[in-house]
Amino acid sequence: MTQPSTRPTARTSTAPVPSAPRHHPDPQRWPDVATVPTSAVRALVARALLRSVARRVGLRVELPDGGLLTRTAPPDGAPVLRLRDPDAFFHRLGAGGLIGFGESYQAEEWDSPDLIAMLTALASSAQTLVPPRLQWLRRWFTARQPLEQLGTPENARRNIQSHYDLSNDLFALFLDPTMTYSSAVFPSDPGGEPLASWELLERAQHRKIDRLLDLAGVRRGSRVLEIGTGWGELALRAAARGAEVVTLTLSEEQKQLAEQRIAEAGHAALVDVRLCDYRSATGSYDAVVSVEMVEAVGRRYWPAYFSTLDRVLAPGGRIALQAITMPHDRMLASEHTFTWIQKYIFPGGLLPSVEAVQETLAAHTGLQLTERQGYGRHYAETLRLWRERFAARAGEVDALGFDGVFRRMWSLYLGYSEAGFRSGYLDVQQLLLTRTGEDQQR
Repeated sequence: MTQPSTRPTARTSTAPVPSAPRHHPDPQRWPDVATVPTSAVRALVARALLRSVARRVGLRVELPDGGLLTRTAPPDGAPVLRLRDPDAFFHRLGAGGLIGFGESYQAEEWDSPDLIAMLTALASSAQTLVPPRLQWLRRWFTARQPLEQLGTPENARRNIQSHYDLSNDLFALFLDPTMTYSSAVFPSDPGGEPLASWELLERAQHRKIDRLLDLAGVRRGSRVLEIGTGWGELALRAAARGAEVVTLTLSEEQKQLAEQRIAEAGHAALVDVRLCDYRSATGSYDAVVSVEMVEAVGRRYWPAYFSTLDRVLAPGGRIALQAITMPHDRMLASEHTFTWIQKYIFPGGLLPSVEAVQETLAAHTGLQLTERQGYGRHYAETLRLWRERFAARAGEVDALGFDGVFRRMWSLYLGYSEAGFRSGYLDVQQLLLTRTGEDQQR
């Protein structure tokens, strides 16, 4: 089968950049990273699409001999996508779209001197990366989500455990001492920019949790249900207020460490950590809190998730959620697409839009969205701190048994997510849900 040409279409004075030796992915552990798919026609189409994207976005796509993919050079300071193995890159991109793009990065076939700038440029133009006249090509480049990832009760535990049960020690390498794996809320300067630093991260995570607990009206004697335990920090702070907490998780590793941390803090009598699917929640609660959990549910099961919140909420109670959101039109365009994030990071997930949340509430519950506030820039800074910490502790990641392909995968995941928030394509919001018609004066 004929391979597409990798000769440059433009020349610059840039000398070829020496490439570091590449590692060969373990085919048993990374079968789709170790194997390059072959389709000459799709590779040629992918090459033409990337050339078009580079011109419209102002992206500098460098080839191994120092040439450029585009005929004219982009402006100085343009973000750079540096192809180390163009043949493999275009075959992967043609065969798998964005999944192939991610796998090619894992295989060290492309890189960037400023990964975040490059990904942010792409995220900022996500809606127009494929021109409208070529949207019909999407069916060539996008796969459907596998049935085994749908958020059924049987699949949900496996989906959650595939991410959160990787290793508590791994997460401890890049999270702050609270072990909080969601957006922090930093203080802001007079211009509105978050003041983010590693030293501030622990306090910023407490600020986020305290705002959610305040939003839900949690105080001494409150009966609280938390859906999605994490490693227990929210339950700890609720218990410190004198609340009685039931917290649900599907991760055995998280449950063990959360129980240990809760016991060490002296709150074991107030917090009950249960290995339990949200659909099996029982009881009646004054406050329900859930942090970045709805994204893992899947659209088909949002009615069940929000109906559960409605069912367990006591009269006059309040629900405080923190959720990553995306624009409604992009959610609709991507809801049936199998993505690199779903394949390698969060199986079965889908980010909701605010409109989708409101539609689900109206159709399946007696709840309403009463308040919301966005913190997208704060998530970008949270992710930056995690990404830098993860990179700085690469040797310790290796010592835990994670190889170079995993490290590149995790770096791309953190950078991809950061770029989504920096571009404004993604937001993270704290939402207050209350029961329609009830007096919420508390």
